[in-house]
Amino acid sequence: MRNYVPDIIILFIIIVTITIVRLVSQILHETLADGPPELVLPPPAEGAAPRPELSLSQLIDQKSKEYSWLLRLLVNLFGYFCIFIPGVLVYKYAKRTKYMERSDRSHLSALVKFCYSGTGTDGLDRPLDGPPGAGKGATGNKRTTAQECALLCYCLVGLMGSYLTWGVLQEKIMTQEYEGPEKRKSHFKDSQFLVFSNRVLGFLITAVYLVAKRQFRHRAPLYKYSFASFSNIMSAWFQYEALKFVNFPTQVLAKSCKIIPVMIMGKIISRNKYEFYEYLTAVMISVGMIFFLTGSTDESKASAMTTLTGVLLLTFYMIFDSFTSNWQGELFKSYSMSSIQMMCGVNLFSTLFTGASLAMQGGFYSSLVFAVDHPKFVIDCVVLSISSAIGQLFIFYTIATFGAVVFTIIMTLRQAVAILLSCLIYQHRISFLGVVGVLIVFLAIFLRVYCNQRLKAIKQRHQSAQGGGSGGKPRINV
Repeated sequence: MRNYVPDIIILFIIIVTITIVRLVSQILHETLADGPPELVLPPPAEGAAPRPELSLSQLIDQKSKEYSWLLRLLVNLFGYFCIFIPGVLVYKYAKRTKYMERSDRSHLSALVKFCYSGTGTDGLDRPLDGPPGAGKGATGNKRTTAQECALLCYCLVGLMGSYLTWGVLQEKIMTQEYEGPEKRKSHFKDSQFLVFSNRVLGFLITAVYLVAKRQFRHRAPLYKYSFASFSNIMSAWFQYEALKFVNFPTQVLAKSCKIIPVMIMGKIISRNKYEFYEYLTAVMISVGMIFFLTGSTDESKASAMTTLTGVLLLTFYMIFDSFTSNWQGELFKSYSMSSIQMMCGVNLFSTLFTGASLAMQGGFYSSLVFAVDHPKFVIDCVVLSISSAIGQLFIFYTIATFGAVVFTIIMTLRQAVAILLSCLIYQHRISFLGVVGVLIVFLAIFLRVYCNQRLKAIKQRHQSAQGGGSGGKPRINV
């Protein structure tokens, strides 16, 4: 007779977690609603319609800006932990009781095994776009230099087109007013809802694709995607929140310098070894971007006061963002999944994390009401989500094919093009210092490609001449 006790215990863990989340959320709401009198909205005038109860997210917005970001961070983390904690508890219980090794199977046990131990490998788990490092000799035929350049241009155009569109619409949604009923104009404020809508569409697109291609199996346990998903969500949140404390040029400048923490994360996570020219070009790109951004921004905006809080938020943004790309690169290397599988897994957890946080804070209702009152917002949001989904496909494919550093170089260049495009459209002035910065960036990219190709040639000669000679890794001087 089948033993249902383990299944009941797992379901009990999930139900208790949901109950605790609901209880804590209600306590937080009541605590913030009963806050200091000066931070609570005045009662409605006599005879007026009663004001609807504020959500937890709206109550947080009423607090002082100096510490509201920390309060919102804690609430967001609590929403994310609502997914993490039961997952960890179920994993510990399943491992302790050897739940996944039981002979009697059920739908729940199959789901638990898929989440924590993955599936076997067969013909269905072959990557759609080739295994990671396809251009590095991982498969039978090596690509020629012309094919390598063509593939790099393909990734460059794809990332540029999708994320330039995404950036324009993102700025429009977050900064421009939408006209609603009775010609009233208002801003959309909940950036986490945009992240949720982007991830939902990305997950649905990839899930349908995987079902159509019958690519159901791969070796990676499902929970492995949660780390990249969490770091991706956190980096996006820190990026948005930092704009409350620092100006936009400061934020973009920080983005342009993130190639250095990406290389540091590569050494920590993947034990990567970088050549001297890679460090040199990383510094050159960062310096060139600093020159360009400094020389192409308005002095009034560039001189806006920044705070220690903004610097701290940007630091956390770079840390989480560099972890994301390196962790994904390590997954590609270890499990040889396709970029579609990577996107589906990451978006699945991103949907769960942001959905839990929005549900707990009451962000769904306010965002949907805004969408109903402002139809143009719906169109922008859909196009934004489509461009984000296409951009994610190119992100994962680029990381799987060329690695995290090349991907970061392309995205850093995209930031320069985005600002250059803004300067051309809105007639912003570009100083001589900005032109010098552009030249430095392109020089660094050219130097990196040249040194990389030269190093490959040296390695090939070294391997062909290695009969009874010495070992060691060939290096080049630049």
